Amino acid sequence: MLYLHEVHRVAGRDEDAFETHVDEDWMASLAATGDARLAWHLKLAHGTGRAYCHVTVTALRDGNAYENLARRVQTGDLRAWAAHADTLRHDVEGTLLLPMAWGPQVTEFDAIPIDAGARSQALFMQDRAWPYAAKLDEYIEAARTHYAPSLEEHTSRSLLDMVAIFQAALGAPRRREVLLWQRVVYPERLTGLFTRDLPDFVKAPGTWMHDALEVRDDWESQLLRTTKRSPLH
Repeated sequence: MLYLHEVHRVAGRDEDAFETHVDEDWMASLAATGDARLAWHLKLAHGTGRAYCHVTVTALRDGNAYENLARRVQTGDLRAWAAHADTLRHDVEGTLLLPMAWGPQVTEFDAIPIDAGARSQALFMQDRAWPYAAKLDEYIEAARTHYAPSLEEHTSRSLLDMVAIFQAALGAPRRREVLLWQRVVYPERLTGLFTRDLPDFVKAPGTWMHDALEVRDDWESQLLRTTKRSPLH
């Protein structure tokens, strides 16, 4: 599978309309062909970044599905949907992602819900990392052997649960981009993260915070909350 990750800067007055336009019309239109499905729809938690930012992740069965979707948006049945979406947002930026084979597998394509029913909401932390030049492979290997196991080893007290890890596909705006997709297991623990400096033992040699600096020091975290009708949560 491929995943189309899109960041939408939505017009504040039209946020509810945009949410409905995605969770009802986009979801139903994608499901009609059987080769693309809306997987996640999330919005940035207010107070944690640029206002009215939405993130959608569309699952694509294969490369042909991506071409079909692009043609539907440019000249086909989704052209009107995209035109109306543009009246509800300021801009949109998309990146095609490939899931890491060694990472957690999200779900089978055919298991992604295609209805717009109400679902429980969840909080995600999205980490976008940009490794040093020529160190992309080293970062990915470090994430596999160091970061992912560290979450699994501390499941009883870890803030996060790794849901998936993605790499930007060939031709993406920034080839050296890795996206960590993590569910916040204990939201109540975020307060300590925001109000206090990290203790020294968290940054000591042997920890991810310390050792990852060998392969990257440019990364961005965002807190994203699923919409009430996001298929996956």
